[in-house]
Amino acid sequence: MAEPVYVLGGAQSDFAANWTRNNKALFDLIAETTEAALASAGLDAAAVDAVHVGNFAAELFCGQGLLGGMMGHVHPGFEGKPSSRHEAACASGSMAVLAGMTDILAGHYDLVGVVGVEMMRNVAGQTAAEHLGAAAWAGREAQGARYLWPAMFSDLAEEYDRRYGLDPAHLAAISRINFANAKRNPLAQTRAWTLTDSSFARDDDESNPVIEGWMRKSDCGQVTDGAAVLFLASRERAEAYARERGLSLDAIPRIKGWGHTTAPLLMATKLERSANDGGYIFPWVRKAITDAYGRAGLRGPEDLDAIETHDCFSVTEYMAIEHFGMTAPGEGWKAVEDGRIDFDGSLPVNPSGGLIGLGHPVGATGVRMVLDAYRQTSGQAGDTQVENARTVATYNVGGSGTANACFIVGV
Repeated sequence: MAEPVYVLGGAQSDFAANWTRNNKALFDLIAETTEAALASAGLDAAAVDAVHVGNFAAELFCGQGLLGGMMGHVHPGFEGKPSSRHEAACASGSMAVLAGMTDILAGHYDLVGVVGVEMMRNVAGQTAAEHLGAAAWAGREAQGARYLWPAMFSDLAEEYDRRYGLDPAHLAAISRINFANAKRNPLAQTRAWTLTDSSFARDDDESNPVIEGWMRKSDCGQVTDGAAVLFLASRERAEAYARERGLSLDAIPRIKGWGHTTAPLLMATKLERSANDGGYIFPWVRKAITDAYGRAGLRGPEDLDAIETHDCFSVTEYMAIEHFGMTAPGEGWKAVEDGRIDFDGSLPVNPSGGLIGLGHPVGATGVRMVLDAYRQTSGQAGDTQVENARTVATYNVGGSGTANACFIVGV
């Protein structure tokens, strides 16, 4: 990137909270998290030039659209400021981050707020699953499946097994790591959960039931209420921010590189496209990541200190491990077995707990990942801090590997 975009801070809601049970609504989730982000970053709402909102399905879950219009109710300082909403299923938050970056790099604005939000626990589980199915091709995919997305990602696991062989024990190990990491995270949805060996057993249908095909309960990310908010700034605005606080500009994390690709919507089409090339199952994922490496001037995973990646299911993280270049295609199991993705490994993956452990409020996840990368590289990650983390990558996916976004954040 010719010019970096700086991250000045932000905040995340408690992903364990059920806002409906607490007699709070979508607006409360947006407002409280935005207010916390302003306080954490030490910013006034009036200083923010524009706001981008990432959200997938507020109309379905809450009967609410036009979320940008809520910002003026959050704080009078947002009144009259331009706002836009962005949707790309589970990558909606990353689309909002990209839009905020574009505003800054184009010279339109110097300080932009990015809000990612989703309320999902206000409906029955089956209803939530049906709403989330809107990110697949309606009427053409996973017909007959009770839970569409577990079925779709079971198909990915089946394809991995067909091409390379896949040991379910490696998927269980990924889930174990993410649940263990979440124990360190005071905002994680599962931080207080009690799990035993039987919770990850592949032959215990009571403790770890099959959801669809290869996907058991332990393989699945959580249905979550949550929001994440961060503030992006131009170099000029970041210099002023640093000067006002007696900071060095070099100490403020910045987005060094990014990648964004969109694959065909149908999972079957994706798998057909890569069936005979002997390479990556999702070449579009690989391109998003290598584009980000290139823009950041990185050689590859050897230049990273940690990764926050999309693990809506354990097999999604397995796929991402390979597509980040940590192993060759079909050899993701090596990074699981040798411990490099562990919290104290050479390249920790999801020190936050990821979607499996921390939670997955769909529209907030991409924003939360960048916020966690900011916290890691500014030394503010608390008990989830990776020692000496200076460069962290994120990968966020929408649909079945359809919308792909990668960011490199560092100092």
